Amino acid sequence: MALKNSQYNAIMRKYEQVRLKNHDLQNARYEEVYKKLPEFKSLDESISVLSVQYGKKLLNGDDTALSSLKEELEILRSSKEHLLISAGFPSDYLEPVYDCPDCKDTGYIGNQKCHCFKQAIIKLLYEQSNIKEFPTEASFDHFRLDFYPATLYDKTTGRNARAMMEDTLRICHRFIDMFGKEFQNLFFYGSVGVGKTFLSTCIAREIMEREFSVVYFSAPQLFNTLAQTKFDKNNTDAKNMSDYVYNCDLLIIDDLGSEYTNAFITAQFFMCINERLIHRKSTIISTNLSLESIADLYTERSFSRITSNYALLKIIGDDIRIRKKLEHREEH
Repeated sequence: MALKNSQYNAIMRKYEQVRLKNHDLQNARYEEVYKKLPEFKSLDESISVLSVQYGKKLLNGDDTALSSLKEELEILRSSKEHLLISAGFPSDYLEPVYDCPDCKDTGYIGNQKCHCFKQAIIKLLYEQSNIKEFPTEASFDHFRLDFYPATLYDKTTGRNARAMMEDTLRICHRFIDMFGKEFQNLFFYGSVGVGKTFLSTCIAREIMEREFSVVYFSAPQLFNTLAQTKFDKNNTDAKNMSDYVYNCDLLIIDDLGSEYTNAFITAQFFMCINERLIHRKSTIISTNLSLESIADLYTERSFSRITSNYALLKIIGDDIRIRKKLEHREEH
């Protein structure tokens, strides 16, 4: 995924700030050493004078000038190092300072992005995703299948909770592995507390680690942002976020149905999912509502777009939050 110009520029500005900070630090160290060791400054001045003198000799055709210069510079550098160490400074105290020595704080090694640049991208994506406040345990590493018992059955399909979740996990991992290659959308539905938001967050983390942009919204947050854009033309922040809603690689709409629904909301919802379908931008929706309620609340048009273009993943089980509280009490 290519970064937006604004995102790329934001990262490069941070690199520039790091280089300036480290340049100032190096200058401060030089001032400290010169103040404590005046003879060190004299050696630096001697090196400058020598370089000019031998440069003139080279221009005048003296072929031995370069080797002589190297010998004299080596003697002076050795003297400088001895002075530094004897005064209690590390031998590399005046070397250039880098936060990332691999790319020298440029973000690139040759034409390739440095590992620190990739981390900067991920950090920026997290900051813009609305998901950074989620606990770190919201990852597939901490996903527990034992919360989905094989003894609990779905009345509609006759399948048990464990089998349904195993299928859902396979679909989620395929969604992640094929992201950017295949256009897919997911629709999680089921009762309160069965792990829909947790799954969405797990997927979001994996997608951002692959350097794709993700925006997470609860349904009330999303519709509030779209309303601000519609009715407050001067709200630049809302407009920028609204643009991001339509253009990010993955939009997550969590807890659909928890907002107050009216004609404006249903129209905005249809426009949002329809535009993203047209431009092949993936979306994940989670809701406590049944499929029938979705059709009633958000019109048949929206329901048709979802059932035709999303993997419909029903999750059944007990409220995991209650289960965890009970486990915690038993442990103590």
